[in-house]
Amino acid sequence: MGEQLSPDEKLHLITRNLQEVLGEDKIKQVLTERELKVYWGTATTGKPHVAYFVPMSKIADFLKAGCEVTILFADLHAFLDNMKAPWELLELRVQYYEQVIKAMLESIGVPLDKLKFIKGTDFQLSREYTLDVYRLSSMVTEHDAKKAGAEVVKQVDHPLLSGLLYPGLQALDEEYLKVDAQFGGVDQRKIFTLAEKYLPSLGYAKRSHLMNPMVPGLTGAKMSSSEEESKIDLLDRKEDVKKKLKKAFCEPGNIENNGVLSFVKHVLFPLIGEFSIKRDPKFGGDKTYTDFDEVEKEFGEELIHPGDLKAGVEVALNKLLDPIRKKFETPELRKLSNTAYPDPSKNKGAGKGNPKVAEEDELVPSRLDIRVGKVISVEKHPDADSLYLEKIDVGEAEPRTVVSGLVAYVSQEALQDRLVVLLCNLKPQKMRGVESQAMLLCASIEGDPRRVEPLDPPEGSSPGERVFVEGYETGKPDDKLNPKKKLWEKLQVDLKVSGQCVAQWQDKHLMTKLGHITCKTLKGGNIS
Repeated sequence: MGEQLSPDEKLHLITRNLQEVLGEDKIKQVLTERELKVYWGTATTGKPHVAYFVPMSKIADFLKAGCEVTILFADLHAFLDNMKAPWELLELRVQYYEQVIKAMLESIGVPLDKLKFIKGTDFQLSREYTLDVYRLSSMVTEHDAKKAGAEVVKQVDHPLLSGLLYPGLQALDEEYLKVDAQFGGVDQRKIFTLAEKYLPSLGYAKRSHLMNPMVPGLTGAKMSSSEEESKIDLLDRKEDVKKKLKKAFCEPGNIENNGVLSFVKHVLFPLIGEFSIKRDPKFGGDKTYTDFDEVEKEFGEELIHPGDLKAGVEVALNKLLDPIRKKFETPELRKLSNTAYPDPSKNKGAGKGNPKVAEEDELVPSRLDIRVGKVISVEKHPDADSLYLEKIDVGEAEPRTVVSGLVAYVSQEALQDRLVVLLCNLKPQKMRGVESQAMLLCASIEGDPRRVEPLDPPEGSSPGERVFVEGYETGKPDDKLNPKKKLWEKLQVDLKVSGQCVAQWQDKHLMTKLGHITCKTLKGGNIS
């Protein structure tokens, strides 16, 4: 591969879709003499997720350009990073990573025989490497080591010494793997510059560095293996993909920190070259895009609805994941997945004499502070035509400010003075610069993102009245839901509208003392 390409054509393949390149002149020089040797390393910590398709697409580019590519399974790094991988699971995690990374590469048509796979501990425990670790540690300051790992190594209040060793080892890998360049995410830039600074002090050559952009997670922040709600796992079922995409942050018209839109840009277009959405003819009909800029422009102008964008991503993503899921249907690989990542609930839980833990982990709807509210004013959000800014009386001294996306569904006049249902103990979130202090609960129809209705309390209800689930009348709501526990997300999955338009949780009615919570027409809808 790459034999018929000129050095400039190879350089284009190697550097396209990257965010930054350090040492490009050196790469150009190597390409005039021979093929480039490059490596990509991944610490074998949490399960790989769909953002790993970004480096996989670049590995495909490297191979097309004729590069000699090494993939490093950095097991020792996984242990050093605040023990993200327990020592006794290191070997199993490496086996899992090797199987799933190879399955990803096969799913996008990358030939495995052109790749070299290596495990970190195969060379990082040698006498020579260990001596170089000591030599390097006598040169690198604590400040430089901590700074280099700030965006990669897990940051904690009382960091372990192992986290300071991590960046130096990654620098040494460049020499011991005998490569010309290292490839990684732009979050590794400080480690790369540390390598450029200190490797020459050991008498080793300074390498080039290739950096791809980081894909935001579904919550809008960096997609992370350790943040369950921010990512879609490679082995997630189709139902899980649908649920996670449905909850993903994808504000109408907002192209910043939009994980769904970024996935289209950084994964689907490089791998597939196009993106399709399906929609009713009255909303523009089906359309296939061959240029991401057009997708971004139309979404920014609200010509593409978030629901249509998510539905298109769901279809394309499942096509990529299907061959990976199929490979892992074998009993051997299912066992590997379960043993490399054992269920933590089987090792810790409430039944071991800790009632506080039991209470904090109990998944019951009474922990939600759901109340009747009355809209006392409603206006357009000053910075987003697709959003309303509402003042809602929830029985407190001051009304709460609520930002909602109901502009497309309910007129201002219809909302004014209306009784609504609110979730009041979520952590306040800023939406386009305005803090929303509660969530207005609505019914919606899956697959038809334009059908949304606010839930209705019983006639005669008063602002501040508690809404409860039948059978859970006496439980006390949490003062504030801990976002890390994802309690709302876990309970919300079972909130539905019955065939009689009554709001339910696990087939039990949502109620006030005056009767049932309902919606007007959306039978069988979801509630969020």
